[in-house]
Amino acid sequence: MDFNRKNPYAPRVVSRPRPRAQYDQFEASALYCPKCRQAMPVRKRLLLVLPEGDKYEYLCAACSTTVGDKIERDTEGIHLVQS
Repeated sequence: MDFNRKNPYAPRVVSRPRPRAQYDQFEASALYCPKCRQAMPVRKRLLLVLPEGDKYEYLCAACSTTVGDKIERDTEGIHLVQS
């Protein structure tokens, strides 16, 4: 019997490439404002720089009420500058 020959009835292991993400991050263009009582265009403002990423807040373009926030995760990591 030839043991170097593959068994035609053995299950095959097929490695599939991982699908690429179709989007990186979402950006809000309009959110509901409780003060204006309707969906309004928003502005994005940097609020904090955190170790896990930058925190932004979304402000209503009409009345500047905070209507949401978001943390954009760093993909490269933190680089510390030492003196």
